[in-house]
Amino acid sequence: QVQLVESGGGLVQAGGSLRLSCAASRRTFSTYNMGWFRQAPGKEREFVAAVSWSGASTIYADAVKGRFTISRDNAKNTVYLQMNSLKPEDTAVYYCAANPNALYSVANRYNSWGQGTQVTVSS
Repeated sequence: QVQLVESGGGLVQAGGSLRLSCAASRRTFSTYNMGWFRQAPGKEREFVAAVSWSGASTIYADAVKGRFTISRDNAKNTVYLQMNSLKPEDTAVYYCAANPNALYSVANRYNSWGQGTQVTVSS
């Protein structure tokens, strides 16, 4: 497993932007596929985006496609989520997650999780 720490959350107005970061503890970070998930109050955790270990492949939830971009810097052991054109419905706690196997959009395929960072979008 790998330890993950998210940062970059905050309060932003609708239409604004935020960039989330997730720093990993292990030097083998470059072998892990990384994902971002989010959970709003009273709702289940949902998939947002994922990037392969090399950064060559990405997948996105339909709700964020065209607005969010996931990327990674293996030299810095960090994965990013650039969020543009934010909407109030994007309000949630955002979590990053890691798995060594494949590019998944299902939470239970990930075996390492961060503590989350709050994103609040005001209307």
